[in-house]
Amino acid sequence: MNTYLLFHYFRRIAILIAFTVSLVLFGTNTIWAQNATTTINLVLADVISIDPGSAANNGSVDFHYENVNDYNSEKTTTIPNSLIITFSKPFDLKVKANGENFENGSNSIPVDVLTIKRNESSQITGTSSPIILSTQDQVLISGADRGSKLNLDLDYIIPQARSSSVDILGKPAGHYSQKITYTATAL
Repeated sequence: MNTYLLFHYFRRIAILIAFTVSLVLFGTNTIWAQNATTTINLVLADVISIDPGSAANNGSVDFHYENVNDYNSEKTTTIPNSLIITFSKPFDLKVKANGENFENGSNSIPVDVLTIKRNESSQITGTSSPIILSTQDQVLISGADRGSKLNLDLDYIIPQARSSSVDILGKPAGHYSQKITYTATAL
């Protein structure tokens, strides 16, 4: 082989090696990889929700007075998941009766025979004390913390002193009813 052709052959190989080395060292980032950035926005709104699956939503609490023992004892009915609440801020929960009496036609029993309190099994936090039902908004739970699908189990109580009083004892037999309203308000 002649030296001229051999020289050109090695020269081509040297140029190819130099091009490959310079491409690897200087050009791979711009040729094979590109960067792009994007902004992710989380747009939050305050939420206040009493879940439609709450037992208090069109539910009922029943007390049965069928014998002497019923009129001479405290009656307690615990309703699990009375309210299921989602709140993005701390809140107060209030309760009130929609009328002054449990009614059965022209017969009535005052709503203040009923006490409502948070059951210990509830997930909702905050300060709570039993309330005697009235037509005025009363704070059942104060400063409840935010959370998602928190359950509130409630105890509905008619004390023995009220069961055996003339408020209930001696009233005509029948169903006495009144609606109550729960209101959750952001702090």
